[in-house]
Amino acid sequence: MRRGFSPAKMRLAALFLLIAATELSAAPLFVERAKSLNIDHRYTGGWTHFVGGGVAVFDCDGDNLPEVFAAGGAAPSLFLRNRSTPELVRYEVETHAALNLKAVTGAYPIDIDSDGWTDLVILRVGPNAILKGGPDCAFAPFEGLHFDGGDGWTVSFSATWEADQRLPTLAFGNYVDRDDPNGPFEACDDNDLFRPTGGAYLPAEKLAPGFCALSLLFTDWNRVGRADLRVSNDRHYYVRGGAEQMWAMEATPRLYSEADGWRRLPIWGMGIATRDVNRDGAPDVYLTSMGDQKLQYRITGDGPSYEDALFAVGAAAHRPYFGDDGRPSTGWHAEFGDVDNDGRDDLFVAKGNVEQMPSNAMEDPNNLLMQTEDGRFEEWGKVAKIASTARSRGAALTDLNLDGALDLIVVNRYAPLEIHQNISANSGGWLLIDLQQPGKNRNAVGAWIEVRANGVVQAREVTIGGGHASGWLGPHHFGLGRAKKVSMRVIWPDGETSEWRDIEPRSHITLAR
Repeated sequence: MRRGFSPAKMRLAALFLLIAATELSAAPLFVERAKSLNIDHRYTGGWTHFVGGGVAVFDCDGDNLPEVFAAGGAAPSLFLRNRSTPELVRYEVETHAALNLKAVTGAYPIDIDSDGWTDLVILRVGPNAILKGGPDCAFAPFEGLHFDGGDGWTVSFSATWEADQRLPTLAFGNYVDRDDPNGPFEACDDNDLFRPTGGAYLPAEKLAPGFCALSLLFTDWNRVGRADLRVSNDRHYYVRGGAEQMWAMEATPRLYSEADGWRRLPIWGMGIATRDVNRDGAPDVYLTSMGDQKLQYRITGDGPSYEDALFAVGAAAHRPYFGDDGRPSTGWHAEFGDVDNDGRDDLFVAKGNVEQMPSNAMEDPNNLLMQTEDGRFEEWGKVAKIASTARSRGAALTDLNLDGALDLIVVNRYAPLEIHQNISANSGGWLLIDLQQPGKNRNAVGAWIEVRANGVVQAREVTIGGGHASGWLGPHHFGLGRAKKVSMRVIWPDGETSEWRDIEPRSHITLAR
């Protein structure tokens, strides 16, 4: 006897097909816009530009749409004015004289004097610069700060506001000392710390020893109201004796040691990203490297202790995930963000050979690691159409057209800059949150934003730094999944905590203190 499907079974099968189709439509998907906009910008140059290649993303004309400043290395830097709509990410080239610079390795946006106009910290091979922002994206040298840009090879930066200071404390990470006649190996330069007094800066304090810093990040890792400085160092040039570092920002900065709980970690460190991945309220870190990348979970306790996530979590991204080049990967910029708005942070990693290093992959696609419900990460870069095999360097994962979806900008060495618009279908709810406070530290660097949805709390630290020579300043994006009820609160930099307040999903809000 031939058995057929009953109506109930047919309905059940249709439901399974519908669920499968729904899941498929939720897959991340991007479309590249720079080529159609005739934007052809490349990060070029010799040995001193093997590293760097950063991008700064920030609004400088008051329309809430973020502009773009991209390093060019030996080529001129690039400035793009944002002309986007919610339906289309669109930029126009407007590189005026103040931003038409060479020898730029990276840049970070920051409102140094808290006047409401975004300033730019420019990293260079040679004197670093601070440009004061003004109306309609006007920039000029920042006068009166007594800032000495030095003459180093700078590729990393971070900033924080220390207690009772009008101006931020600035940290600059320097790579190889080009003047060392015994270099370049074991010739790493020291790093520079600028602390303010009143409305200007004191001469730089040297953070020594330096081990060729490629990423810096001030982070309040134990949530006590003081940000310490994490440093990611490149073993390729320090060779021996060096390791990753964490400076305790005391009156006289000191390095954390194993006695404090800090675990010695020598790697080919390139970039730092931080996020509370496992939702325990403490920030975890992701470290890029030559070879495997490291996701490290914070171990709660008194000291700055971290442990590697199990390899099975899927975040190591240690080799190319397609093609026939099986050599180890080289990671650069890393950044967390909820690409599909499901309420779980995903992870982008920019990849690319240093130059022609034979031990590492040349065809090394960028990663888009999507976090699953059980906390593992799965590779979706090729499906999402962001899997460039160019030698990528800096990047930014942020909302470029204020539609609630995270877009992506990638700077490439000797290949065109990429602007990827997120066009993922059937994504979940979202929030975009701007913080403002009166007086110093207008953008509340050092604050924590907590968003409660779907029975969990997403805790987010407001920082400037990390990544690889790249940073953004703008609304903080939170994915909400299918949550109908959402609330949030802010722990401000001085520790004052706001009340929980209900927020409508799919909202862009400015919370003024």
